[in-house]
Amino acid sequence: MPAILAHGALGIWDEIIYISIAAIFVVFMGISWVRSRNQPPDDDLPDSAPADSTPDHFKLD
Repeated sequence: MPAILAHGALGIWDEIIYISIAAIFVVFMGISWVRSRNQPPDDDLPDSAPADSTPDHFKLD
């Protein structure tokens, strides 16, 4: 089998290591994506701004 992705002193093991690292990366990204899809968005938190009672400030709706 000709070396396609990597070629070095390890021979075929270079490609096996390279493909294994790429596969592990894809698995971690998949797990991260699935976990983020199951969590509620962070922007749903209510804003608790202090109310100003000065007459020159008006509350905006």
